[in-house]
Formats: sequence, C-alpha cells, structure tokens
Amino acid sequence: MTAWYLVLCLIVLGIAYVFFNYMRIRRMNEGTEDMVEMAGIIRSGANTFMLTEYKSICLVLVVVAAIFTLFIEKTSGLSFLLGGAMSSAVCVLGMKSATYANVRTANRARESLSIGETVKVALCGGSISGLAVQTFGMLGLVVIMLLQGGVDHTSTSTGLIKLGGMACNPTVMRISTYSLGCSIVAMFNRVAGGNYTKAADISSDILGKIRHDLPEDDSRVPNTIADFIGDNVNDIAGNCSDLLESFVATMSASIMIAVTLYQTHGAKDAITDATFNATVMFPIILAACGLIGCLVGLMIANFKKMGDNPSHELDMSTWISAGLTVVLGGGAAFLIFGKLGQSGNLYEDFLIGWASPWVSAVMGIISGVAIGVITEYYTSTDHKPTRELAEICEEGEAFVVTKGDAIGSRSCLLPVLIIAIALLISGKVCGTYGIAISALGMLAFVGATVSIDAFGPIADNAGGLAESCHLDPDVRKITDKLDAVGNTTAAIGKGFAIGSAAFATVSLIVAYVGNYTAIGAELSLNFASFFVVAGGILGGALVEYFSAMLTDNTIDSAKIMADEGDKMMSIPGVLEGKVKPDYNKMIRLAAQEAIHKMVVPSVLALFIPVAGGLLFGVQFVGGILVGATVVAIPRAIFMGNSGGAFDNAKKYIEGENIPGHGKGSPAHKAAVTGDTIGDTRKDVVGVALDIFIKLMSTVANTLAPVLKNIALIK
Repeated sequence: MTAWYLVLCLIVLGIAYVFFNYMRIRRMNEGTEDMVEMAGIIRSGANTFMLTEYKSICLVLVVVAAIFTLFIEKTSGLSFLLGGAMSSAVCVLGMKSATYANVRTANRARESLSIGETVKVALCGGSISGLAVQTFGMLGLVVIMLLQGGVDHTSTSTGLIKLGGMACNPTVMRISTYSLGCSIVAMFNRVAGGNYTKAADISSDILGKIRHDLPEDDSRVPNTIADFIGDNVNDIAGNCSDLLESFVATMSASIMIAVTLYQTHGAKDAITDATFNATVMFPIILAACGLIGCLVGLMIANFKKMGDNPSHELDMSTWISAGLTVVLGGGAAFLIFGKLGQSGNLYEDFLIGWASPWVSAVMGIISGVAIGVITEYYTSTDHKPTRELAEICEEGEAFVVTKGDAIGSRSCLLPVLIIAIALLISGKVCGTYGIAISALGMLAFVGATVSIDAFGPIADNAGGLAESCHLDPDVRKITDKLDAVGNTTAAIGKGFAIGSAAFATVSLIVAYVGNYTAIGAELSLNFASFFVVAGGILGGALVEYFSAMLTDNTIDSAKIMADEGDKMMSIPGVLEGKVKPDYNKMIRLAAQEAIHKMVVPSVLALFIPVAGGLLFGVQFVGGILVGATVVAIPRAIFMGNSGGAFDNAKKYIEGENIPGHGKGSPAHKAAVTGDTIGDTRKDVVGVALDIFIKLMSTVANTLAPVLKNIALIK
C-alpha cells in the first residue's frame, strides 16, 4: 500500500500548486471600473448558470446512486456520487478561475502591452483547470483503492435489496460507478454548456455582424455578455469534465481489464498475485508520472520569461510534459514488471516482457501529439487549408460551406489511421491490457493539454473585455493574437479529446466484454451474430440522431435569443451607446434554454445500453457500442476540424490578411456564415459525441454483470 500513499502525496502536491496559482490570479489587478463591472457580470452569470444546472444534475445523481445502492451493489452508490463530486469540483474550480483570469489577462495586456507577459496570466489561469482535472480525477480513484485495500478479484456482493442473479464484484463495481459518475456530469455539462455558449455566440454574430454591422463583442449587443459567460461554462467547465471523464475512464478500464486478465490466465498459466497487483498498480503509477511531467512543464512555462511567439512557448510546455511522461513511465514499467519478467510470471500477451506496457503507453502519447499536429494543420491560419478557405470567401456562402466540409472530411483519414495503427501495435505488443494502457498514455499528461486548451477561452474572453470596455486598440491587437493562438490550441484540444475518446471507448468495450464473459473463458463479441450486427447498425444511427438533436436545440435557442436581442436593441438609446441593454435578462434566457434542452440528449446515452441489454442481451449492446464508436469518431473529427477552419478563416479575414476583404466586406459576411455553421459543429456536436460513446460504454460496463443474465428476447 506504500505506493498508493506516495501517489496520494503527489496528488496533494498537485492540488497545492492548483490553489497557489488560484491565489496568484486573485491577487492581480482587474483594471478599470468598466472592466471590473463587466467582469463581475460575467462571473455572476456563470455562477448563476452553474448553480441552476447543478440542481438538475444533483437530482439525477442522487436517483441513480440510490438505484445502484439498492439493487446493484450496496457501496457503489457512494463511489458513483464521489465521481460526480470530483467532476463537479473540477468544473466549478475551472470556471471560477477562468472568470477571474479573463479580466486580469486583459488588464495585463493594457498595462504592459507585452504579449509575453499577457500569455503568462492566461496560462496561469488555464493551468488551474488542467491540473485540477488530473489531480481530482486521480484523487477519487486512489481514495477508493485505499479504502478497499486494492482490488479483490474474488469477492461478490449485492445491493441492499437482493435480486436473483445480481451478484457482482464489489471492487470492480466501485471503480466502474466512479467512472460513471464522472461521465454523467460530463454529459450534462457538455450538452447544456454547448447549447448556452453557441446559442449566445451565434445570435451575437447574427445581430452584431449581419443585422447591425457592429464590431465583434460590441457591448451594445446584449447577447455578447451571454457569449462571454458561455466561453467559461462550456469551453472551460465542460472541457474540464470531458477530459476528466476520459482520464478516469481509461484508468478504470485498465484496472478492469487487469481483473479480466487474471481471471482468464491465472489458473492455467499459474500467474501470481504479484503479477495481478502490478497490472492494477501500473495505470495509477503511469498517471502519476504524467502528473510530474505536467507540473514541471507548466512551472517552466509559468515562471520563465516569454517572448512574442506564444505558440512556441505553449508547445514547449506540452513537449516537456510528454517527454517526462515517456521517460518516467519507462522507469516505472521496469520497476513494476522487471522482476516479474525475470521470474516468468508475466502474461503471455506481453510480447516484449516488462517493456510491453511502456511501449503501449508511448504509442498513445505519440498518437495524441500526432493528432494534435494534424488538427493544427487543418485549422490554423498558419497553414494552407484554412487560408484557402478564407480566400474563397469572396465567392460567397455556398463556396465557403462546400470548401469547409471538404477540409473537415479530408482531415478525418490521418487521425483515424493513427488511432488504428496505435491500437494494432498496442494490442500486438501487450494484448487487451495494452489497448487500455495506450489510451491512458495519451491522457497521462492531460493536465498540460487541458491547461493549454483552457488558455484559449481565457484569451478570447480577454479580447471581448478589451472591446466591450473600449480599451486602447493596441490592447485588442495583443488579445486578438492570443485569441488566434487560442483557437488553434482549442482545436488541438478538441482533436486530443476525440482521439482519447476513441482509445478510451475501445478499452471500455474490451473491459465490457470481459465483465460479462465467464471466468476462464475467452473474450468474445461475435460479429457473425445478427444481434451484434443489428446493434451496430442501430449504434451508428443513434450517433446521427444525437447530432441532429443537439444541432436543432442550439439553432432553436439561437433564434429565440437573436429575436430577443433585436427587441432590446430597438429600445431608444441602446444603439447610440447611451442606454445599456438588459444583460441579465439575456443571461437568464440563455440559461433557461440550455438547461431545458439538456435532459433528453443526456438521458438518451444512459437509457440506450440499459434498454438494449434488457431486451436483447449483452451481445446486442456490444454491437451498439462498436457501431456508435465507428461512426462517431470520424464524425467528431469532421465536426471539430471543419468548425475550427471556419472560425479561423473568419479571423484571418478580420486580420486584414486578404487585401480589399476586411471586416464588413461581402467576403467577411460569407465567412461569418461559415463560422455560424462551424460554431455548432465544433463546440456542441463534436465535443458531445465523444462523451456520448464513452458514457454508453461506461453504463454498459457498470451493468454488464447484471445484464448478462437478463434478456427478454434471445
């Protein structure tokens, strides 16, 4: 147990650094009276939204926890609530830190007129979110492990109300329900936050840029402030819960697969308990190695002197974190598996001995970095695809949409190919355990990737505050440069989230098959079975239906908000800047629409595996999971990259990079149309699809021991 306590000490150190940065941000000056007032409105609106949203989330969490405790396993309800609490804590902490960091970033730009100084403030705010994701995600799982004394692969337990055939492994159930608690909070946050921010953003663009020819983020547009709030509740809070959920899911899947491996190999191969304990411990140790890498990388970025190229500095932080994770992970693999390899007690799947798990982890790390590079190529204004999209805007909206779709579709192949190759190599080198470890490798330094991703919304908010508070144009130039970098880091973060979702879902599907397979039997999901094929077809269709539901909800909300904003702007004195519109009314409207429309899509992912399993059994559910994953991954990449290209093409034109086609030109208005389409794609549908497939897989994992004995139609 000593190793668990050492990891716990490291987690506490990481949490201490999170709160150190939080206090650093709070001590910084907010700026002028206008800046203080506007920042206060944003902070208050974000707090109100989160409070209202969590009333619904808490109700769902309590009901589901009660069901688990009563009917599945008597302590699993508590671990489920712990997962919900960890995810919620990260969301609230990330959102609060961002609403303090945004105005301080704008003020640092105002006071210093230095890109390097301004970047450090935004990154300091982002690092609070990133490190909170990694530390809180690990904290909950380590607490469960310490309380239950590791993983017991032999015991069984039931709920408080015993039902025939419902016995399950309590330690595995606690781990899977912890992951499920994180997943449910992530789904609600992504669906509600995405609707809120993009309805506000789209309606703001329609009013400001198309109907009234006003500058971006003009405070005369009441929807603008709701848009600022949306950046925090979706791009910060939603993203935190999304990546925490992936991170926890991969650690949980690794441990569950370790249990399955021991049950299928232990007797016939005389695998020792020491080998089993090593496979359970390694995922947590690998995550701890990643945390060390993140702390070092972010500390260097936070305290070193930065130049005028923030992309270079941010990339360097990621490379340091990834590099240290590789080196420390290799050392950990040798220490944990080295002696077992010498004594011949490693699993036969470990093709190259102790190094097998490490190679799998490295494949995940390489894949994550490669997907980020590919995403940057297709979405950044520094590269050909987005520049070509900007240049074709002068031909009109039809050309913009068609070209953007082509960029999105073209961008799918390489990331999917990389994922496939990494899965094949990991599976060949280390078996099913290697697939889960590869997924964890990609997320082992999630603290750094989320920190840099969170930098983007903070910089975006800072630019909006600079515009709405009428700061010097030179300040806006600095924040615009940071915003452009932030768009790219956000796009890379979305690509990273999608890639990690692919790995996490595959490992969860493998764990799911292990959870319903009899002890000692070979894992099998029979694709020759019409039950599996039928489930696969349905799973793919559900992805399309889920995408359509989110798109419709966002556009409906955007129309309602645009019409209400028009009414406010028709009040005498608003357009002249003499009367302020009713920001609070617009904020309440955005929150009301988002929360009203979050329930059905979120519950859908919970309901499908349960209904499918009760009706047709575990093989049918396996087909649903595979079909949904195969369709959702390229779909999510398409949505994220086409949306990112649309957004940055608009920014490229606004930066006067195409002679004769600046702000207000027909080309710019065509680009705004493309950006309006892309907003829903990248910030609503694309980011929710990965949670959709992970949540279904996590639900299936949790209920597999129960569903394997129940099917109305066989």
